[in-house]
Amino acid sequence: MFAAARRGTIVRGAFTRRVIAPQAAGLALRHIRGLNSSTTLLVNDNSSLATSSSSSSSVSTSGAGSAGQGLGVQGSQPEKRIRRSIFYVPGSDERKLKSSLSLGADCLVYDLEDGVAFNRKNIAREMVFDALEASEHRKAEKAVRINAVGSGLEFDDLNVVLRSSRLQAIVIPKVQSAKDVQFVSQMVDSVAPFITRKNVRIIASIESALGVMNLKEIATADPRVDALVFAAEDYCADLGLTRTREGTEMLYGRQAIVTAAHAYGLQAIDLVCMDYKNDDILREECEFGRRMGFLGKQAVHPRQLEIIQRCFLPTDQEIARAADISEGYQEHSKRGVGAFNYNGKVIDLPVVKWAEKILSRAHQGGVPIPNADERQKILQAGSTPAVTAGAGTGSAASTTTTVAVNSGKGDNSTTAA
Repeated sequence: MFAAARRGTIVRGAFTRRVIAPQAAGLALRHIRGLNSSTTLLVNDNSSLATSSSSSSSVSTSGAGSAGQGLGVQGSQPEKRIRRSIFYVPGSDERKLKSSLSLGADCLVYDLEDGVAFNRKNIAREMVFDALEASEHRKAEKAVRINAVGSGLEFDDLNVVLRSSRLQAIVIPKVQSAKDVQFVSQMVDSVAPFITRKNVRIIASIESALGVMNLKEIATADPRVDALVFAAEDYCADLGLTRTREGTEMLYGRQAIVTAAHAYGLQAIDLVCMDYKNDDILREECEFGRRMGFLGKQAVHPRQLEIIQRCFLPTDQEIARAADISEGYQEHSKRGVGAFNYNGKVIDLPVVKWAEKILSRAHQGGVPIPNADERQKILQAGSTPAVTAGAGTGSAASTTTTVAVNSGKGDNSTTAA
């Protein structure tokens, strides 16, 4: 539980936690979207919620975003993380919090929102803080999904979890506008330890028609924004859609999120597969999501992780072809030749860009790039398993098949660890 020092900086009420620190005392929530009557917030008419006063509010217009492609918060170079899988862990379940430490997910998200009953919110905050401080999680990114901005609970969530020096990302659910993102970023600047605050990223979960319509302003709201997540269940509920296995009813929302993410240098994370016991459906969703341009997928059960992380890596054939194209382009460029022939097909700059993205994704996933002789054998024999670091649930490396996948949000239901 909380140490005495932390009690000294936080004043507790029934469902209230207020920061006494001068730099945070003026921060408050102006959103009235769904304030809970049992939670008291410090409300301030300061218009800085709409436009951040900190240096972290200026956004690059080059499309580089904050995914490690340009200078990030406070002029530092943020670490670019691979997020093939985002795994949600209920913040009020001690057993699942402990068991999550042995999982090989790229990103572990301790959930304070849908996975926690209202009367367990306070204890969940404390348990999540302690889990953050006590765990290493191997190479897994450590994130927390707070309650939605405007719920009346987000201020308390942030005052607690942002004090952890090991927190690496905040997942904001039900993001509707840039103000939601900017509020969280201001809280990071006010509450998080100075040494670590520059590394805290923001993952925005898009769950409504309004969120889709405001994608540009959300994606460019703050340099901390690192990824956009698609929440299928909430999106369907908001639009009155009937979710089907084919998912055609959600195509517009998913394509809009993928397009906005790639336009502004962010990661696009695809929906949760609710049929968590059906591996065939999971593979179908992963492969389709990857073809759409998603870079990862959300998970709510440990058995989903291995398939997701296999699927969201390039296949051996893709890697071999991409390496051939990249080397061929370099060789022809030295001779002043732009387009060139590769196996009877014209290769020009757009194809080369595709190849470089494939190679970059393989490198991030720990997949070695084969030499020329190995590539020839792979392309002749067809796709063979690739070796990737951390793809399994326990080992540092495991054998994988080939499909690069993407998934988004935690439309939470049976979050299990």
